[in-house]
Amino acid sequence: MERESIVIEPRKGWVPVDFRELWKFRELLYFLAWRDMKVKYKQTAIGVVWAVLQPVLAMLVFSVVFGRFASMPSEGVPYPIFVLTGLLLWNYFSAVLSQSTTSLVTGANLVSKVYFPRLIIPASSAIAALIDFLIGFAVLIAMMLWYGVGLTPGVLLAPVIIAVTLVNAVGFGIWFSALNVRYRDIQYAVPFLIQIWMFASPVIYPASLLGERWSWLMYLNPMSGVIEAIRPAMLGNRPIPWEGLAVSAVIGIVVFLAGVFYFRRVERHFADVI
Repeated sequence: MERESIVIEPRKGWVPVDFRELWKFRELLYFLAWRDMKVKYKQTAIGVVWAVLQPVLAMLVFSVVFGRFASMPSEGVPYPIFVLTGLLLWNYFSAVLSQSTTSLVTGANLVSKVYFPRLIIPASSAIAALIDFLIGFAVLIAMMLWYGVGLTPGVLLAPVIIAVTLVNAVGFGIWFSALNVRYRDIQYAVPFLIQIWMFASPVIYPASLLGERWSWLMYLNPMSGVIEAIRPAMLGNRPIPWEGLAVSAVIGIVVFLAGVFYFRRVERHFADVI
């Protein structure tokens, strides 16, 4: 008796995400995220402590260079708190972007031999990086207490701001991961892009430094809106710029949906070219 062969292929064309299929493979998503965490800190002497040291050391460097020597304005709050608040969101965004870009190529054996929603691979980077972000967020709370900066009711908006950051990071990550399968130059260009992008975002300086005339131009950068929103939400030093946050959310949704559609259109070729 001949066995019936079953061929499983990804959907063709511009189709929406099959959330039921993604939910079916949710355990794989958790496994890949856990694997990324283990690989990241494997054979390190202090392990996950690096999740604390990296933002703290960067904060110290920026505080000395830009806070002390350059006298960068910090909107009425201690500069270390000012820069760490923006740095945490930026580190999360850049970590997801850089890890997801190379995720399909590094997982080539899995992609070419086993069927599952390929979208899970770049998406898992967002979960793995979220652990580091939450650890850094706890450090920020501790430093705020140290400097006598109290929490405000605006902190309840923090999950929304983090979610907007996640949508932007995963959206751009999906685009770059799919492009990187065919054009490996992407993985070399992304680190350079991230460096430029950081200085184009108000991480180490306030957006008000550009003046009202040019502030609208900065908000075309989706990271500007979330960074400018997280500071007043956490520190209560000024009103929350709702317009900038809304622009970041809209850009994030558009980039995410466009990225998913492009990803689903080209994923059937991944196993052939990876």
